Amino acid sequence: MIERPTHARYWVIFFAVSLAILSYIDRVCISQAGPVIARELRFSDVEMGKIFGAFALAYALFEIPGGWLGDWMGPRKVLLRIVLWWSAFTAITGAMWSFPSLWITRFLFGAGEAGCFPNLTKAFTTWLPPVERVRAQGIMWTFARWGGAFTPLLVVWILQYVSWRYAFAGFGALGVVWAVFFYRWYRDNPRDQKSMNAAELALLEGADRLATGHGNVPWIKLLTSRSVRLLWLQYACLSFPWYFGITWLPTYLQQYWKLSQHDAARLAILPLFCGGLGSLFCGAISAPFARRVGLAQSRRILASVGFLGAACFFALAIQFHDAKWVMLSMGMAGFFNDLAMPPSWAACMDIGGKYAGTLAGSMNMMGNLAGFASPVIGGYILSATGRNWNTFLYTLAAVYLAGPLIWPFIDPETPIE
Repeated sequence: MIERPTHARYWVIFFAVSLAILSYIDRVCISQAGPVIARELRFSDVEMGKIFGAFALAYALFEIPGGWLGDWMGPRKVLLRIVLWWSAFTAITGAMWSFPSLWITRFLFGAGEAGCFPNLTKAFTTWLPPVERVRAQGIMWTFARWGGAFTPLLVVWILQYVSWRYAFAGFGALGVVWAVFFYRWYRDNPRDQKSMNAAELALLEGADRLATGHGNVPWIKLLTSRSVRLLWLQYACLSFPWYFGITWLPTYLQQYWKLSQHDAARLAILPLFCGGLGSLFCGAISAPFARRVGLAQSRRILASVGFLGAACFFALAIQFHDAKWVMLSMGMAGFFNDLAMPPSWAACMDIGGKYAGTLAGSMNMMGNLAGFASPVIGGYILSATGRNWNTFLYTLAAVYLAGPLIWPFIDPETPIE
């Protein structure tokens, strides 16, 4: 009798999804609490922009070390350290009293969260057969976006009962619970997980060669690879406008459209929620589409269409005179934005191979350097133009247009080794 494969590998997707949700809750909650924090601590637009950007700056700077550690030590130990660190600084955020103290805390929070998604990508590379990887990325990013999408409503609800200071302490505690369960179950090498049978291990033939001990990264090949450099550039162009949704959006809705905190939170759901649908849609169609046009071409087309659609809908949003239509258009921009997410991260797995963690970390570093610049530049634009939000929004839409010019020159499937 032929033994059927067990499904233990899908627990890795479960842990990745749950951690992705937590990571977005912890990073998005400050955007919804931002107007309250700014009023209480008397921060200007420029100061709030810098505080929003502090996370992204640290997140970017520590992405490569975080991904490299995953390649060298394995995701089990690295993710444990990452989650405990960022959970601690999420909780500490509620105790801050001034601009320097809050900026430093958000910087350290970003340093802690860095390496999260590269290490999850490393885990996918080890635990999933190639045919399942893009779909897993799509599922993970869907729930990551949805976690961020519903965080504004969650924060508004919590702030009815406690101050923003206690809210951050509560959010920080969630990560500790995740870390305990993950560390007890996960193993860097699937062969060390007793719940997997031989048939399932056969699906992962050669996975043990990708697990750990790959700290000797071929940096010269990475730096001289045209596809790698263009992968970095396109991800920066994707992240720069996207960061508006997790930083300035609640303030935009409350200041420009004069919405209440609750109404603003409801509408702020749309970009990230629709982004999740985009990731899910891309993950669902990627395999059949790749069979028709080829793996590399399918990734180029999906990503390019995503960039172009996001630019068009972001620019269209500025033309409306009703906040609901504005946010529906931004929601569609979020949907198209996330068509480019699974191809980008899947390319890291295929190009990077056993160095997938490092390559994913380097790509995410470039994206978050752009994410650091976006809210900071936005703060200066708002200050210089007397809070002319449209100037800021047109700038974001224009950056999206670079994506379709970059992706045709990326080879998203050929390994560097």
